[in-house]
Amino acid sequence: MKRPFILTLLLVAVCTVAFAQEKTSKVQQLDYNGFISKIWDFEKNPNEFIYKGKTAAIVDFYADWCGPCRKVAPIMEQLANEYDGQLTIYKVNVDQAKDLSSAFQVRSIPTVLFIPKEGKPMMQVGALSEADYRKVIVEQLLPQPKK
Repeated sequence: MKRPFILTLLLVAVCTVAFAQEKTSKVQQLDYNGFISKIWDFEKNPNEFIYKGKTAAIVDFYADWCGPCRKVAPIMEQLANEYDGQLTIYKVNVDQAKDLSSAFQVRSIPTVLFIPKEGKPMMQVGALSEADYRKVIVEQLLPQPKK
């Protein structure tokens, strides 16, 4: 009699923790309109990248069924928490935002768009290691001023 009760409590606890972690995610989901309003309005300025954000950003184009994308997701979560306030991380589900994926000619996933606060964005096709993502962040997105 005690065993099913304990298992039920354990299941409720696990679900509660998983739900709480999902709710506190710092990685923001983007669709077409969100991209236009938060990142770049390429409809108005198709020939000039004018970044609308206040911090450097990463945009992860992914799909739920993509194995490498599922490996990248926890890395993005960790980086979003670690660089909170300095860097904003977004994700775009290519199956739900086909118009946005098409506009950026995303053919393979994951595809990651790195956007420095100033300067030109960079695209990376394929998953990188956590160390490589950190290297891009430190060297390209959040470079320290030269002394």
